[in-house]
Amino acid sequence: MAETSTVTTAEDLLRLPDDGKRRELVRGELREMVPAGARHGSVVMALAAPLSQHARTSRLGIVLAAKTGFRLSRNPDTVRAPDVSFVARERVPVGGPPDGYWDLAPDLAVEVVSPNDAAAEVQAKVQMWLEAGSRLVWVVYPATRSVVVHRSLKDISTLTAADVLDGGEVVPGFELCVAEAFE
Repeated sequence: MAETSTVTTAEDLLRLPDDGKRRELVRGELREMVPAGARHGSVVMALAAPLSQHARTSRLGIVLAAKTGFRLSRNPDTVRAPDVSFVARERVPVGGPPDGYWDLAPDLAVEVVSPNDAAAEVQAKVQMWLEAGSRLVWVVYPATRSVVVHRSLKDISTLTAADVLDGGEVVPGFELCVAEAFE
């Protein structure tokens, strides 16, 4: 007997009960995410708080939290949720963000790597964000206190704790000492 697999849509994902589990949808396949540890959460906040403050005071756009889903493709659907994201003001609808998933990639996607994250999966996420239209992806490594900045699949740089992370053309004027993300 042939095995049948069910393809989940973004609408199916949105209708799931809020049972405290974090899920993403990758090419129609539902994936449950392991809850992040305390260090992960601390690094996320150390990045999100100053980024959000800068985006608000400079009226550049909005910064969104980890559970915010972005539909990156359809048929089959892919909905991903970076640890931190930024969407430029000109891309935010007049009425504000949608109630459901956003049908666009964020201008900036930030992924904070946990000890249980596989390198291949992290790279697949980076590629997915960039191919969907993200202009900047920061991959943050708490274990090495470093950030890998992806401006494209070929324009990549690595920053250490002694360096300054900046928003470039995506979040103009934003700067943060990399070490501050890990304090």
